[in-house]
Amino acid sequence: MISQIANGLHVPLVSYAATDPTLSALQFPYFLRSTHSDSYQMEAVADFINFYGWKEVIAIFIDNDYGRNGISVLGDKLTEKMAVISYKLALPSQFDVNFITDVLNNSKYLGPRVYVVHINPDPMLRFFHIAQQLNMMTSEYVWLATDWLSSTLDSLSKDNQDLFSMLEGVIVFRPHTPTTTLKKAFVSRWRKLQQRDAVHSGLNVYGLYAYDTVWAVAHAIDKILKQHINISFSSSSTLQDAKTNRMQLGKFKVFNGGELLLKILSETNLTGLTGQIRFNADRNIILTGYEVVNIVRMVTRIVSYWSNHTGFSLLPPEFRKENQTSYSHPDQKIDNVTWPGGMTKKPRGWVIANGGRPLRIGIPKRASFTEFVTELNKSHNVQGYCINLFDEARQLVPYDVPSTFVPFGNGLSNPNYDALVKMVADGVFDAAIGDITIVTNRTRNADFTQPFAATGLVIVVPIDNSKSTPWVFVKPFALKLWAVIAISFVVIAVVIWILEHRVNDEFRGPPKQQLRTMFLFSFSTLFKTNQEKTISPLSRMVMVVWLFLLMVVTSSYTASLTSILTVQQLSSSTITGIDSLIASDWPIGYQVGSFAYSYLKDNLNIRKSRLVSLGSPEEYEKALRQGPKSGGVAAIVDELPYIELFLSKRTDFIIVGQPFTKGGWGFAFQKDSPLAVDMSTAILKLAESGKLQEIHHKWFCKPECPAQRIQNPDPNQLHLRSFLELFILCGVFSLGALLLFLFRVARQYARYQKKQMETPTSSTTLSSNVHCSKVLHNFFDFIDEKEEAIKRYFNQHNNSQSQVS
Repeated sequence: MISQIANGLHVPLVSYAATDPTLSALQFPYFLRSTHSDSYQMEAVADFINFYGWKEVIAIFIDNDYGRNGISVLGDKLTEKMAVISYKLALPSQFDVNFITDVLNNSKYLGPRVYVVHINPDPMLRFFHIAQQLNMMTSEYVWLATDWLSSTLDSLSKDNQDLFSMLEGVIVFRPHTPTTTLKKAFVSRWRKLQQRDAVHSGLNVYGLYAYDTVWAVAHAIDKILKQHINISFSSSSTLQDAKTNRMQLGKFKVFNGGELLLKILSETNLTGLTGQIRFNADRNIILTGYEVVNIVRMVTRIVSYWSNHTGFSLLPPEFRKENQTSYSHPDQKIDNVTWPGGMTKKPRGWVIANGGRPLRIGIPKRASFTEFVTELNKSHNVQGYCINLFDEARQLVPYDVPSTFVPFGNGLSNPNYDALVKMVADGVFDAAIGDITIVTNRTRNADFTQPFAATGLVIVVPIDNSKSTPWVFVKPFALKLWAVIAISFVVIAVVIWILEHRVNDEFRGPPKQQLRTMFLFSFSTLFKTNQEKTISPLSRMVMVVWLFLLMVVTSSYTASLTSILTVQQLSSSTITGIDSLIASDWPIGYQVGSFAYSYLKDNLNIRKSRLVSLGSPEEYEKALRQGPKSGGVAAIVDELPYIELFLSKRTDFIIVGQPFTKGGWGFAFQKDSPLAVDMSTAILKLAESGKLQEIHHKWFCKPECPAQRIQNPDPNQLHLRSFLELFILCGVFSLGALLLFLFRVARQYARYQKKQMETPTSSTTLSSNVHCSKVLHNFFDFIDEKEEAIKRYFNQHNNSQSQVS
């Protein structure tokens, strides 16, 4: 009202206490604010709430423009940070103890435990006195108070300091004013006045704003007077036309110099007790930020400083760079906070209130696959995989979650899961527990937990055990690998014969016998049935490497052949995956109520006439056995957990291809429910501890996990590259052994030739005058001789030389 009058009179109105964010220079051109706007303060409060990750708060405010508009801005700021004011509790302007008691007492039955209090200053702190009497200053509560509380506390006299005891752990926001020499001097003068009992209250920030405002106005008026501008007033037709019974506005005069005074005030640039006094384009004073004050043991402690440029910091704003336009959560710093009840651990900020009604949890009353969730008719209890998992997760939530299960559906057919999730959104259920697939349209209505089961769509077909081929034994290896293996047997046969021929009688004899011995020995190593024993150390070295290679090759062959024989148990149809299923034009089965129907029809564009609804595992089995030509289906498309359960009791069916969608099951909660976050954390803990897998095996792996029986329609053959290094290693050892053998034989042959030269006549078949044309022939003859005969010759030659000497 005063702002409207000031507009009509062209008299600037400078307020050091009006923080209502709706007051603007656009609506009131002659209005200037020398204090902060609550839009600035509420941004700090929202940042604080976001820093600790709370998503729901309760706002308690005074029911006037100041309270309503301030909380409205807080709601907008929280929405930007994906948080919300869940409940707004308005208090009357006139303090009413009974009314406040009822409001606070009823709020105990609400979920959020983070309270933002935005009321008028109260020197007796009656609001928190009531909260303390209601036992609401305990460790599960979070109390955030705007600057009304900091102004109240700073104004308290020394006689009322004991009031701090009821505020243990409360967080208070206070406008920051830099500590300057000017401010210190003024505070010192104020304290001297207190000591002389000249003043009876402390000095709060609004007192500093008032002091600076008076000086700013005085400087502006002084500038006008120094310019010798005529101070004049004139009548206003607007005011004269105004008709009112109580106010005679027509008698007021309009200030002719109002625009000039407004301009001078807007350009104010002074240093006052609160720092630099300047106004922005909206004619609000430019503030430096806020102090986050924690009340601990009857003492106020600053735990952080906030500004809209840098966020939270342990340094005051004047010591930080203000040129950045945004900030991220990792950059924020808040000192250790003591919360109500003396706790230093961050409060959860949300509970299921004691004495409140239990959560109504909807569960699907299935007609098939009841192992996931079902209601026992006699006891009205529920059980199943999903219930088991929910109970385990609930034990990891750090508070009690009283709940009651409400079946959804008639039990004669599977219920509509979209309708179940919609009932959660409508408030009929607080949550929905069961085999609920997380899909896009459902996430619009509810918040889901972390998925606890993978649920991609898979294809199931019958197995044909009659399919076989007489040449299946050659499929494990590629043709090149077979060729290299065959060549390797021949090479090893030759190498071993060369190394053993001079020392082993089993490798001597007629050519046919030697050839037979050589190859029988080589191939018998494959079956470890060779009768011949190796004598030469070189041949034994080669055999070690060769047998190692054979061990690897035969083991790989056995594994590959086993896999191929398993894979041959394919369906009698040509379906190998989703592409061949779409192209086949055969009927496809799906589960009643499953989202597979909409996915096949809408996403894969499969005609509705091809889709056959099936209601139970027994119908699955019957339709698959009949086949598409006898009124059945060629394959069934369903989610993996259902198929796992279906295959756990049947061995005549198999999954072909890979899952062609990615999805998961989750529990549905109402939008912005903190319980969804806590349950997600609990599910992750179950997964990390292995308990989630144990529950899965308990229900679906009796005696094996059928998901492991997934067909690979085109198994990869083993190729030469898989064993190339082994063959090279064996070749290197074989070549090395041959080179050592030839080197040794060459030395013996040179010695033998030398001794032949020393003997004038010799009747032995080993001696002759060697001509150049016969060197090579004689060398091979020498190699063919037994090494024992060569050694005997050397000994005889040495003995004869000794007798002559």
